[in-house]
Amino acid sequence: MRPIKLTMSAFGPYAGKTVLELDKLGASGLYLITGDTGAGKTTIFDAIAFALYGQPSGDNRETGMFRSQYADAATPTFAELVFAYRGETYTVRRNPEYDRLKTRGEGTTTEKADAELVYPDGRVITKVKEVDRAIAEIMGIDRNQFSQIAMIAQGDFQKLLLTGTADRSEIFRKMFHTEIYQELQKSLREAAKERWKIYDEKKRSILSLIHISEPT
Repeated sequence: MRPIKLTMSAFGPYAGKTVLELDKLGASGLYLITGDTGAGKTTIFDAIAFALYGQPSGDNRETGMFRSQYADAATPTFAELVFAYRGETYTVRRNPEYDRLKTRGEGTTTEKADAELVYPDGRVITKVKEVDRAIAEIMGIDRNQFSQIAMIAQGDFQKLLLTGTADRSEIFRKMFHTEIYQELQKSLREAAKERWKIYDEKKRSILSLIHISEPT
C-alpha cells in the first residue's frame, strides 16, 4: 500500500482541514516523518490507520479522542486517505462518532461513526462494517499487522538505532509482536529436554537389563 493523499479535518490537533500530498514524496515506498514533540506526527499515523481500519495506530488512544478540541463546532471531523494498492487507486473516508451542530434548530446532535470506500472503477460502498470487510479483502492484513509492518513509532525507532544487539532483539519482538514465537521456542526446548530425559532413563534401564542378563 502506498499513501497518495491524506486529508484530515478537525482531527487531533488539526482544527481545520489539512491536506498532505504524500504522492509528492515519491514512490520509493519509505517515508520518514519528523518534527518536534507535539507537532502532530502521531496524528498522521492515527489518521492513516483510522481511515483504513477505523482504529488508531496505537493501543493507548481511542477514536473518541480524534475530534479536535480546537475545531469550530460546524467543522466536520474525518480522515480521508487516497492510496494505491497493486496498481489500483482507492479512496477511503471515515469519521468517528462526535457531537456537531444541528442542521436545523439550535444545539448539538451526535454524528454517528461512518465510512465510505471508493473503488478504482468508481463503485462506492458505505457503512462501517461493509468498509471494514472490503479493506480486509483489499489489504489482506488487519490493523495490528499493518502497524507492525507499515508504521514504526518514533520511540521504538530511536531505541532501535541506539541500543545494543541483545536489546535490539527485544525491541524487534515488541515492535513485530513475535513474543508468541519466543514462547513456542521455549516450549519446544522444554519438550525436547523432557524427551531426552525419558530417553536417558529408558536407555539406562535397557542397559541395566542387558547387564543383568549377561552369562557369568
